[in-house]
Amino acid sequence: MKYNPAINVFLILIIGLSACVNSPKLITEEYTKPEFGENVLFFTPNMDNSKIQHTIDSIYNLQSQRSSEFNKNRFALLFAPGEYNLDIKVGYYTHIIGLGKSPEDVIITGAVRSNSMTEFHGNVLINFWRAAENLTVIPTIDSTNVWGVSQAAPLRRIHIKGNLQLHDKGPASGGFLADSKIDGEIDFGPQQQWFTRNSEWGSYIKGIWNIMTLGVPNPPKENWPETPYLSLDKTPRIREKPYLISSKKNISLVIPELKTNSSGPSWIDDDNKNLKTLPIKDFYITKPENDNSTTINAALETGKNILFTPGIYELENSIEVSKPGTIIMGIGMPSLVPKQGNPVIKIADVDGVTLSGILVDAGEIKTETLIEIGEPGSDADHSSNPTFIYDVFIRVGGPHIGTTKCCLEINSNDVYIDHVWLWRADHGNGVGWDLNKAANGLIVNGDNVTAYGLFNEHMQEYQTLWNGDNGKVYFYQSEMPYYAPSPEAWKHGETYGYASYKVPNNVSSHEAWGVGIYNVFFNAPIIVDNAIETPEHLEKNIHHKFTIWLGGNEDSEVKSVINGKGDAVNKSNKKSYPE
Repeated sequence: MKYNPAINVFLILIIGLSACVNSPKLITEEYTKPEFGENVLFFTPNMDNSKIQHTIDSIYNLQSQRSSEFNKNRFALLFAPGEYNLDIKVGYYTHIIGLGKSPEDVIITGAVRSNSMTEFHGNVLINFWRAAENLTVIPTIDSTNVWGVSQAAPLRRIHIKGNLQLHDKGPASGGFLADSKIDGEIDFGPQQQWFTRNSEWGSYIKGIWNIMTLGVPNPPKENWPETPYLSLDKTPRIREKPYLISSKKNISLVIPELKTNSSGPSWIDDDNKNLKTLPIKDFYITKPENDNSTTINAALETGKNILFTPGIYELENSIEVSKPGTIIMGIGMPSLVPKQGNPVIKIADVDGVTLSGILVDAGEIKTETLIEIGEPGSDADHSSNPTFIYDVFIRVGGPHIGTTKCCLEINSNDVYIDHVWLWRADHGNGVGWDLNKAANGLIVNGDNVTAYGLFNEHMQEYQTLWNGDNGKVYFYQSEMPYYAPSPEAWKHGETYGYASYKVPNNVSSHEAWGVGIYNVFFNAPIIVDNAIETPEHLEKNIHHKFTIWLGGNEDSEVKSVINGKGDAVNKSNKKSYPE
């Protein structure tokens, strides 16, 4: 790592503050600080709240600048059950975690908020890579809790005892809320798109293009396309994301049960009597300064689960997951980077694996697939114990030059995605048509694969290629690549451009809801024949589909929404809804 004065100054500050964080006088006998490394900060309710606030503000000041978007710092802030009076401002690579069995066990009076950077004047279009989960907020900062974000910034297991605003003062572009309760009003404002699953709220206002709810009582009233809302009553099948809890001197991980046809938050009226828990001793806890693919794979061979603590992990070989039921999880937005063109993670065709809370950054040497679930040709039935993916974010370019063919390939059957963002960078470092190459964000070859919240952007061929049968997608956000060099360069066969969403002709069953595809072509006047391509008999199964022309070259055009149907979008017709 290159010398960074800001990082070193901050580390000196943390060393000074650690006396407060670790002092026996400030920690009750009930809680012992977990050994998760220096970038995991553990707070208890009897600590001096002013000292906690000072630490939180110091982290935020380091992580809230324009230059912070691709810095190397990573933090997890853990709160033991109890009540706190804090204004928790959340910047890049910061993960706020309550450690109660219920979100109501950790109460923050004040705020847990994400605002725009000063120089962006309310615009939160690049407010990425942050998260909060498993706590209650009683808003006292302007009487409304503000979570102004775009992609890769989930809220989970959150109870807001008041209103929640999902923007700041300007435009916002996408987000994810799950297993949460908002007592008051949820304000989508200028959010262009947002996906909410298994939550509830008192009321709602605003939103622009694609506001989708799944398993939410009192959903927005539909009047498509005059209003942007799409609501489905029940979530067909879900296991909520596992979460950490603390009691006495122990830290454990709770594994929620698998539910079918569910609605509303999982934790309301939950008696907590039948929760499956794993003690922290069942995990190998990684540290970026100590661990690599060799130590991690050795731990997996002994049957350990893996908990990645905050940091950047450069991997010479793939992490190989071969045992059923293995949990691979991260806290504090850990980043995994391949060094030799190796996949970062390879998961065998086994039952019940959990993958959650990690960032993957493509390396400079081309990787065929960054994450592979199941080997090609996998055909086992995992319907009774499926694999789940939560809050996994993959980047090609941005922090540095990176290249891959495919970000995420799913070969196994019965896999569930619950929020991913697959991003070929449109800004940052190592960005250019011939630099950060990536053909596909997601390739699905397995059957019975379901996605709840699929964000997939700027890839150079089909962003999503769904080859398996009986696939289901609930909410899709995709922007075509900005800088295709010319119509001829982005042509294959006789077809101009690549559809963002592709289901080949051999697929017999597939269904999707809330499919939004956007385009901005800055260089040449790019022509794209179709935003979506499916077999003709599946066209009716793609619900609430649309395309939007956002700007760029004034002669660019997407000629149809799906299979030659739906009006073209261009400078004179910026939205097309074929339904």
